[in-house]
Amino acid sequence: MTKEAYQQALDWLFVQMPNYQTEGIKAYKPGLDNITKLCSFFGNPQDKIQCIHIGGTNGKGSTSNMLASILQESGYKVGLYNSPHLVEFTERIKVNGQQCPREFVYNFIQKLKSIPEDIQPSFFEFTTIMAFEYFKQQKVDFAIIEVGLGGRLDATNIIHPLVTAITNVDLDHQNILGNTLEEIAQEKAGIIKPQTPIICGDEKIAVQKIVQQQASKIDADYINATTLTTTFESDLLGNYQDKNKKVVYAIVQALRNRNIRIEEASVISGFKSVVKNTGFIGRWFHFSKDPLIICDTAHNQAGLEMVFEQLNQIDAHKKIVLGFVNDKKIDEVLAILPKNEDYFFVKPSISRGRHPQDYEDLLQKSKIRYQIFDEVQSGYLAAKQSLKNNELIFIGGSNFVVGEFLEKNLPQKK
Repeated sequence: MTKEAYQQALDWLFVQMPNYQTEGIKAYKPGLDNITKLCSFFGNPQDKIQCIHIGGTNGKGSTSNMLASILQESGYKVGLYNSPHLVEFTERIKVNGQQCPREFVYNFIQKLKSIPEDIQPSFFEFTTIMAFEYFKQQKVDFAIIEVGLGGRLDATNIIHPLVTAITNVDLDHQNILGNTLEEIAQEKAGIIKPQTPIICGDEKIAVQKIVQQQASKIDADYINATTLTTTFESDLLGNYQDKNKKVVYAIVQALRNRNIRIEEASVISGFKSVVKNTGFIGRWFHFSKDPLIICDTAHNQAGLEMVFEQLNQIDAHKKIVLGFVNDKKIDEVLAILPKNEDYFFVKPSISRGRHPQDYEDLLQKSKIRYQIFDEVQSGYLAAKQSLKNNELIFIGGSNFVVGEFLEKNLPQKK
């Protein structure tokens, strides 16, 4: 398989199939009919692996990667399915931190081209069955599956997990999941399964009540992770990780209750070695120390509030590079931006990327210092060029902004 053949196969996957990552709501295909047919066509590989299901508005990726690291430290072979990817498509599907080989992706796409015409899956459904099949072939001990969007109608909800978790519920994707926290919580609580422990990491009483009620209906053991006290150190540096650690530790305890061996020493070392064990980046990621450049993929109001709160704790002037996609409520984001910093607004290169010129009237009203750029890299380079001693650069607002930045600036793999 040549590099060109692999890229052509990926292009087919991205272009032929509806893809929420690039197209937004018009590519969203709720319901389990397609994924059920697709899994059946491939012999239901999801039924041949032990899964842990993690949903929520924010923190799914951090939580699943911390858990994967702990299980790896415990000596298990661990599959990890995350989305979206930042740089390489193969980031989505890993076993013990190693991305699935391009050759597997290429060969599996050839099989996808031969599925029956009555199955018309979305891009995410295709990547989900790809992950299930890879984990089955690799004979993983556990597969940690991150929900794509919502929960009840998400393609990943075809699994029968050992444990489920909902990290938190906040306003995001309201055009799909509902306009209130309660409506969104109901959708996310759709991953709860009968007689399966459900961990809730949300501190809001209204959300806890909905998750607990759903658990009670189907005899699922409800576990409130917010009551735990944890003091674990982690190489994931965002302050918000303290909440995710509680969810992870609650999952660990639930697995122990199922007679799965996880030593406390493995928990401690697993938290400390997430990046080394899983290759996870993008969450309060220190791209460089001199100058200090921090990336974070937080992209909804709740996530950005936590990120900006931590930024404000750093006693330094900031150059902030931000970009958004079309469905983002820019006025809400601008209301929480740190004041008296320099802003570089950029357009993510994907089709959903929103050009800052479209919301410049809001920028003017907010009375912040800003510049506008057609692309992420030019905005970053302008920020870097204007940098003075003891200043830092922050890059965020979207997975796609951080992904573009990393793609352009991380050392190229040979």
